[in-house]
Amino acid sequence: MGEIIHEMITEKQITEKITEMAAQINKDYEGKEIHLICILKGSVFFCCELAKRLSVPVTIDFMAVSSYGDSTESQGRLVVKKDLDEPVDGLHCIVVEDIVDTGSTLSLTKKMLLARNPASLKLCTLLDKPARRETEIEAEYTGFVIPDKFVAGYGLDYAQKYRNLPYIGEVEFIED
Repeated sequence: MGEIIHEMITEKQITEKITEMAAQINKDYEGKEIHLICILKGSVFFCCELAKRLSVPVTIDFMAVSSYGDSTESQGRLVVKKDLDEPVDGLHCIVVEDIVDTGSTLSLTKKMLLARNPASLKLCTLLDKPARRETEIEAEYTGFVIPDKFVAGYGLDYAQKYRNLPYIGEVEFIED
């Protein structure tokens, strides 16, 4: 089986949306320093582009988390594959995610981070797929709301491929 990627959101649209999101974050955090928490691997492209457009002081750390383990369904517990390098106690944190799908992993991540006493904690996602939501979670900053389609590109992958695409596309699976 192979796949074809159909462009859904262009590089230009992504760039414009990230600029718009950064402007809102700059306004909301004027006079403060923010700590971005980039959720690996998919959020790296988005997080870097967002950080470049922020005018407020920024620090960045990285986490790799999952609630899926080796399954395709959430197991209801958080597996931390890579934890933060620095404490977040007293920091204004923004969790940067590539896509909010079921909401399970992000919800568990948020609970864990709140227990670490940040001054504030907000969620920022490039993509939101509410049709798949199983756990109530809302991002304060959302780029695009998309339909229930399998997407890749701009950090999102299919079998570790297509992260490097400069756009977001729908993956169509085809028989060889």
